[in-house]
Amino acid sequence: PVLRVTRRGPEALHFVPAPLEPGAAVVLSLDWDRRFDHMQQHSGQHLITAIAEQMFGFKTTSWELGRQRSVIELDTPSMTAEQVEALERSVNEKIRERVPVTVRELAADDPEIETVRSRGLPDDHAGPVRVVDIEGVDSNMCCGTHVSNLSDLQVIKLLGTEKGKKNKTNLVFLAGNRVLKSIEQSHSTEKALTSLLKNGPGEHVEAVKRLQSSVKLLQKNNLNLLRDIAVLIARDFKSKPVRSQLFVLHRKEGDSEFMNIIANEIGTEDTLLFLTVGDEKEAGLFLLAGPVEAVENLGPRVAELLGGKGAGKRGRFQGKATKMSQRGEVQALLQEFIGHRSPEA
Repeated sequence: PVLRVTRRGPEALHFVPAPLEPGAAVVLSLDWDRRFDHMQQHSGQHLITAIAEQMFGFKTTSWELGRQRSVIELDTPSMTAEQVEALERSVNEKIRERVPVTVRELAADDPEIETVRSRGLPDDHAGPVRVVDIEGVDSNMCCGTHVSNLSDLQVIKLLGTEKGKKNKTNLVFLAGNRVLKSIEQSHSTEKALTSLLKNGPGEHVEAVKRLQSSVKLLQKNNLNLLRDIAVLIARDFKSKPVRSQLFVLHRKEGDSEFMNIIANEIGTEDTLLFLTVGDEKEAGLFLLAGPVEAVENLGPRVAELLGGKGAGKRGRFQGKATKMSQRGEVQALLQEFIGHRSPEA
């Protein structure tokens, strides 16, 4: 496997996983699928770049060949949806016209070089200048690999634009086989959604919107119920004739507000509260509330036992826990603390 290739002057340096013996003969086996993909994307970029400049005067300042999609940086602060659509239509017309793509080499001092589109030669360039021509469309200095005819691009899909650097716009595109792969992925997703939502593709968006509305309503109702449960738990504790100095509660469903409501309702002047929510065997949230001095002393130790982090002020210490299974050790610590503090002890 070739890990990467870099250029040093006229040489291409190939980096491989293990050293080779100096002077050893090697056979290079080309990954044609990858090479042809790069050819399609690179020639597609040349075509898009040339047509974008001809149609709108948008110059290309850089481009990136990504693993899944490619991006052309255009020297314009914005590009309308209508311009994207017109550009896509135009480049695909050129593909259907089967325009030839040729490569030629010019001497470094050839005056024709001045007529070729370029962002300048590298400082360490040596030898002839390579020019890639799309007949009647573009001439561009380039050392990359390209198709020999625009028909080999099959099709180009412009996916839209993204905000680029200052006053620049990134145009995202797919060319050739990448378009087919994208359609295949979209079709698979569409089939899965049709099965899950029990309706046709044209109704997917509305179905998801209805589901989102239902989820929001359920979440709101669930929060209201949790608040009611928190109040009832606190009132039940307060109604007991003899209150314990330690109140411990764990609930799988809940949040920080649920725990704080209980703490507010019970009051923490005389009672030490240790509340937790979350999955017993996974991560969750905790709240230690009670007399200020006790909480300041115990809070960091509770967080340490639970494998979490927290912060506190005015008699409350709360945070996240990664070891909810350690709640028993925390309860033992709190009972020991109360035992030493109690007058009976």
